[in-house]
Amino acid sequence: MYRIALTAPDDFDGWRAAARQLALAGVDPADIVWQVGEHSVDLFGDTPLPAERPGAGFAVPRAFVDLAEKAILHSEPARFALLYALLCRLRARPGLMEDKADPLLRRVDMLAKAVRRDIHKMRAFVRFREMADAQGERFVAWFEPEHHIVRANAGFFIRRFAAMRWSILTPEISIHWDGATLTQGPGAQRGDAPDGDPVEALWKGYYAAIFNPARLKTGAMLSEMPKKYWRNLPEAALIPDLIAGAQAREAAMIATAPLPEKAPKRQGDVATVWATIRGKAMGCTRCPLHRDATQMVFGEGPLDASLMLIGEQPGDQEDLAGRPFVGPAGQLLDRALAQAGVDRSRAYVTNAVKHFKFERQGKRRLHQSPDAGEIEACRWWLGQEIDLIRPRIIVALGASAARAMLGKAVTIGRARGAAIALEDGAEGWVTVHPSYLLRLPDAERQAAEQARFVDDLRVVAERVNALG
Repeated sequence: MYRIALTAPDDFDGWRAAARQLALAGVDPADIVWQVGEHSVDLFGDTPLPAERPGAGFAVPRAFVDLAEKAILHSEPARFALLYALLCRLRARPGLMEDKADPLLRRVDMLAKAVRRDIHKMRAFVRFREMADAQGERFVAWFEPEHHIVRANAGFFIRRFAAMRWSILTPEISIHWDGATLTQGPGAQRGDAPDGDPVEALWKGYYAAIFNPARLKTGAMLSEMPKKYWRNLPEAALIPDLIAGAQAREAAMIATAPLPEKAPKRQGDVATVWATIRGKAMGCTRCPLHRDATQMVFGEGPLDASLMLIGEQPGDQEDLAGRPFVGPAGQLLDRALAQAGVDRSRAYVTNAVKHFKFERQGKRRLHQSPDAGEIEACRWWLGQEIDLIRPRIIVALGASAARAMLGKAVTIGRARGAAIALEDGAEGWVTVHPSYLLRLPDAERQAAEQARFVDDLRVVAERVNALG
């Protein structure tokens, strides 16, 4: 009997090294006891690992490695044995990873899916609270994961909160970031984390303000955010009362909602609200992009526009000027709109992300595409613009804009050229971003793609005219 002692519950490297050596020696899965730590197992004798033969080895599909890296983080005690059994079967049957009906593969895949869900929950529901220590301000969070995901998830928080000093406390281990180095400590208790900080009153006020009773789906909310996480979320204290009052609030919203045919928008009121929203947006810190950008670049154009154009994000010149589409991509867009018969001055132009994301290279600032989290963070401001302008047609220029408009990732090639019914009753269209055309190296292809872009805008112009 072989007893394999791994150093930690998430010791993938240790498991992989031992599994490789055992598999090369042809050791049966039933002859191995996997455990974490150095505690002896009195019921079994300890057989030394088989000697490793020089140059011996074997290959497995990358899909198996990716699956094993996730599944090994599960809290299931049998995970090490299940993975080794799957490895042995895979060596005998190389195409096993394609057989989704295989019971063992399905069981391991379910472990990996549960781990991925837990990783997502940690990223979504960790809430940092400010406290002071000997070195100044530190942000501390408490979280109770279901699986051994903390170390594997640390990189996400380092990237997201690189400039902060923070700690995440969990019952099993704690991780600490000082702005340069990640360290690990023992597990903690709920009482070791602060209960709140002055910012939470503002956060609760914001959450209550954006709560939309008309879109409440309690079952879906509980599926995505189970009650076990509520005690760590400051806004969760408001949820029961918000749910209880949702029906009454929805009825009040319907009763007071203006009817377009009887109560058209009053431009003076709209301009005041737009100016207020824009003023608040100027101080936005919803994502880290505000730290390096010169300023937020809000949308501009007629507040009664029938057509709204959404780009990706400001570029270098837009960031400096504080206006959307004034650089090379904007100039190309102007020419294409003119060729398509669209008066840009009659369109409202904005971006999915309103701070410039870039990487410095000497004195130059090179554009970087926003990620899904940054698009989602800024989608709130875009929603305010859409709700206020109420355009009949919305055109998403590029994949980031399409994601912001639709709330999900789409492929430009598949979505392009067809009208999309949006939730608010508007009609959505997807095409490429002008900057894509500028990056094409081949002149002939660039000309062909620009002509296609103009054709897309010409169809949009016809739809604007048809809808009035």
